[in-house]
Formats: sequence, C-alpha cells, structure tokens
Amino acid sequence: MKQFLNKITASALALLVLFSTLSFTIQKHYCGDFLVDISFTGVTHCCSMKMNTSNKVVKKNCCKDETHQFEGQDELQLSSGENITLNNQQFLMAFLFAYKELFLESYPKNGLRKVFPPPEIRQNYQIIYQSFLI
Repeated sequence: MKQFLNKITASALALLVLFSTLSFTIQKHYCGDFLVDISFTGVTHCCSMKMNTSNKVVKKNCCKDETHQFEGQDELQLSSGENITLNNQQFLMAFLFAYKELFLESYPKNGLRKVFPPPEIRQNYQIIYQSFLI
C-alpha cells in the first residue's frame, strides 16, 4: 500500500510540474458572428468568402481571427539547502521520524499474536442436532 501511495504521489507531482510549465496557443477564425475553425496546434484555415469589389463598393472584411496564448513558467525555482536553520532541521527530522512510524507494522518479537482467527466450522451442528433458538 505504501509503494502504491508513493507512486501516485510521484505521478501527481510530475504532472503538476509538466502542466505548470506547459505553454500553448489557441487560434479561432470567425466569419461574421459564427466560429468557423479552431486550432490548437497550427494556423486556422480561412473560410472561402471572397471580397466583392465590383462597382467601387468595397465591403468590409467580415472575417476575423482571434489568438489566445497561455504561457506557463519558463524557469523552475530550485531551492538550496543552505538557508535551513538548526531549528528547521530539528523539526524536519522529528516530523520525518514520526511520519515514518505511521507506515510501519510492528509485531511482537516472539511472533505470537494475542488475537487468534476463529476456527473453521466443518459441519453445521445446529442442523445435525436440530437445536434452533426460537
């Protein structure tokens, strides 16, 4: 159980570091008020609307692109053990020893236990002797 808990904790911390340093960009392409294309990895594809420039009437471009960029951490802060004082060291050691004792299973040195498992019942004596409590 302890190893399983350690593996879950290590995986969760690794995922936390991964997602805190992850950066990505979302690009959206709108034609009018309608979302036409969305891209998480590259450039969005433009719609096939053509600009009408006949008779010197220039229509405004109804298409627009939006880009949302989410940036993660660029540098991780590495802590050094130089700024730990003697009081902090004593507290840390006491905490670690007390926490370690929670996961240790202690058995008597002679191997005897006070609690014995119940014996296996091979036959149901109530049915054999037909003595039932009413």
